Amino acid sequence: MDFRHNAVLKEHYTFLVADEEGQALGGEHGLYNRDTRLLRRYAWRWLAPDGEFQTLVAESPRPDLFHAHHALIAGPSQLLAVRRRLTLRADGLRDELEVENTSLERRSLSLELEVEPQFADLFEARGWYRLERPDPDVVASSSTLSFAQTASDGLPQALHLRFDDLAAARPDGADWELSLAPGERVRLQADVRIDNPLDDEPAAPMTYADWRASFAALPAPPDRRVLDRAIDDLRGLLLFTPQGPIPAAGIPWFVAAFGRDALLAATMLLPHRPDVAEGTLRFLAERQGRVHDPFRAEAPGKILHEVRHGELSRLGRVPHAAYYGTVDATPLFVVLLEAHRRAVGHDRLVRELRPAWEAALGWLQGDGDPDGDGFVEFTPAADAAGLTVQSWKDSGDSMSHADGALAEGALAVSEVQGYAYAAFTAAAGWYAGLGEPDTAERWSARADRLRTRFHEAFWLDDLDTYAMALDGEKRPLRVRNSDAGHLLWSGIVPDDHAERLVRSLLGPETWSGWGLRTLGTGERRYNPVSYHNGSVWPHDTALFAAGLARYGFHAEARRVRDVVYELAAAQPDLRLPELVAGYPRDDRPPVPYPVACRPQAWDAAALVFLLGFDGPA
Repeated sequence: MDFRHNAVLKEHYTFLVADEEGQALGGEHGLYNRDTRLLRRYAWRWLAPDGEFQTLVAESPRPDLFHAHHALIAGPSQLLAVRRRLTLRADGLRDELEVENTSLERRSLSLELEVEPQFADLFEARGWYRLERPDPDVVASSSTLSFAQTASDGLPQALHLRFDDLAAARPDGADWELSLAPGERVRLQADVRIDNPLDDEPAAPMTYADWRASFAALPAPPDRRVLDRAIDDLRGLLLFTPQGPIPAAGIPWFVAAFGRDALLAATMLLPHRPDVAEGTLRFLAERQGRVHDPFRAEAPGKILHEVRHGELSRLGRVPHAAYYGTVDATPLFVVLLEAHRRAVGHDRLVRELRPAWEAALGWLQGDGDPDGDGFVEFTPAADAAGLTVQSWKDSGDSMSHADGALAEGALAVSEVQGYAYAAFTAAAGWYAGLGEPDTAERWSARADRLRTRFHEAFWLDDLDTYAMALDGEKRPLRVRNSDAGHLLWSGIVPDDHAERLVRSLLGPETWSGWGLRTLGTGERRYNPVSYHNGSVWPHDTALFAAGLARYGFHAEARRVRDVVYELAAAQPDLRLPELVAGYPRDDRPPVPYPVACRPQAWDAAALVFLLGFDGPA
């Protein structure tokens, strides 16, 4: 399914995937809530004896709102009009239609709404698993329709539809028969309410107006339309938890809390929305690893990868009820906490979350470094349900040597060492502020030691870049890669090597003209339309831009900023997609990656982030 041509709406944990005209027609379309697809079909038909309707306008002005105008046309004039306003809520949706006879004669119109319930786990909807279940119970009256099903773990689930008085409900939808005089207008309505015991009332949701006001002080962007779209998308992506707001990773398949994605997105939104950083940190601290559980990749002090609420997760068929298969969320937790301290100008949250960040540091020294060589590593999951690669390039074929062979054994990925360096440096500063100079000195020395050893083990002098990783035998992955841009952002690169690295990254093998390629064009596994072997990820490029600014390459940082905005402006919906193909830029639009999520939290946040380090001309 090509998500460029979908209308995707979201509020809290509820989201709708439909086509461009707002119709959910099966396949991967549907109404979802907390990783369960409740409806796989929700579709209107307007039938008139005088001809067929045309869609004149269909748009999503906000991530929770869809507008459409459908018209019956005869000659140059409209005869009948159907205007639709679909609003998504945390507990369902409201579908409002206004039907008007704009002709000089009485007109008849039949409307049909078709619905099909499912109550399937999101992983089933994607075709990855299958559970046998009975058909839902159905109860219909003249103006209401209810579907109910008890999941195999005993959780009751229900969906209730209520229609206006002109409707005639049936077990699979509702019908309307209208006869309108010239100039007559009627309003119709379908209201869908979700009844899910897991779905508590969202805590302290905020209006779009209040959210937009937070970003009023941003510098003028290269493209105002792009920034406005991103800001609205970021509001739409929020999950409102008891710990505070946390961004969902992306729509449609990642409407869930993801450690890495939320931490990076929240970092990018500072200093404008410190509440998102606070909510993210508290949410993840609340769910920090406590025990060793190989199935879920949990370990004491480890920050989780994702939380899912669907039936398969609740049954333990997949590990995602709380899955910890990520190597970088733990150091990024510390990085975000330090960024928050700098943004707000005090260490209140550092003091409050001391048990959490000390446990995270403990994991980085212990389970995160199983062979004790000073580098943070992960071992590929033994269980098929877990991730083979647990850094941000988490596809199974992303870590390769120059000959194309996939790396084996415990992997020490380059950018994670940069995150760890930033975490150790932050810890040194916190301990100093807490009046513990000896402990501060130990962490400062650990950071310096990591920086020195990292450069010695990872620097590829003949390529002017850093190895993407070390494999289980400590052999470097000698390939040009985008991860090196994260190293500039973290500050682990020695000053006297920064210019060589920048020149390499901006060279023709890794710089596509639309951003950094995940893998250089000369590498054996390069494929421009791959997930991580030559594609371009905007958030990846934005972190590189921040690294350029950190090392004083301000003109280059501004150019990268402009390119990312140009990439968004080249999209039909003005949104940065999750990724695009890595073909060289020419006078044509960028080649899309067909199933890229849009919007994606760290991409939308990148457009805010890129305005924060303009630097001297």
